[in-house]
Amino acid sequence: MNNDFMKRLDSVAESIISSYTGNKTVDEVKAYDHPDRNSVIDIINKLKTIIFAGYFRNSSFRTYTLRNSITMLLEDVVFNLIKQISIVYRYLPEYASATDVEIHSKAECVTMAFVEKIPKIREYIETDVQAAFDGDPAAFNKDEIIFSYPGLFAILVNRIAHELFLLKVPLIPRMMTEYAHSETGIDIHPGASIGKYFFIDHGTGIVIGETTVIGDNVKIYQGVTLGALSTRGGQQLKSKKRHPTILDNATIYSGASILGGETVVGRDVVVGGNAFITKSIPDGARVSIKNQELRYNYSSEKPANKLDFEQEETWFYII
Repeated sequence: MNNDFMKRLDSVAESIISSYTGNKTVDEVKAYDHPDRNSVIDIINKLKTIIFAGYFRNSSFRTYTLRNSITMLLEDVVFNLIKQISIVYRYLPEYASATDVEIHSKAECVTMAFVEKIPKIREYIETDVQAAFDGDPAAFNKDEIIFSYPGLFAILVNRIAHELFLLKVPLIPRMMTEYAHSETGIDIHPGASIGKYFFIDHGTGIVIGETTVIGDNVKIYQGVTLGALSTRGGQQLKSKKRHPTILDNATIYSGASILGGETVVGRDVVVGGNAFITKSIPDGARVSIKNQELRYNYSSEKPANKLDFEQEETWFYII
């Protein structure tokens, strides 16, 4: 690089540095650490190993007993989770003037309350594996589901993050579910409440909002949105029920959008592909959109193609 290039580079660096003196959000330098994304991902991976001990065992699994292996992983999770929770508590106004000892003590209590929920998480994820196997004829066995299904991974991370969300831990639950989102294309807010035997088939493009409530034995397909009717109210809508409730045994096919906090999809309902729902659906209903008209452009060079289409009557089913 010649002198002229270096001078221009120095000028750019000086310009960037001078821009830090404003009052913008991106200029803010906090007096405390930020949570570490890599540590949060490591916590997820270690919890996955604890939950599926026989599937994602580490290299030392054969050397140590199951008890020792799980204890070692759990101690590591606890140590790092306490550290990360201690960091994010500084974001809360009620801890602005708290001492490090007070924050660390609170983080210890919350971490212990979380790890005590691991047996519950294992209980629920077992039902999710079963739901995937029962609901997908393409599944070879349950091992294939555990190792490769993105829907199961997104549900697992959500079940972990949801327990932290209920314990009012800021930032970390959302960091967890956004990591799963980046890995799978499935966006589940940690605030969403999900019952047992939940099955996400294919999964890409699914969005499940913060105040969504999902019952037991619910199945949803790719591209489904369980969202809010409007977010124009911004922060004024915080903590209000903005997303739908899906009751037991509902099936929602690909591309459907179900919106609104007052919208309830009843038990045993089937919602067809691409349906747009903003009102409640009674128990047992089948909802589909009217078949769209199909138009064909025929080639004058191959008139036989037109005849073939006209001779064959075709029906298109949503469900």
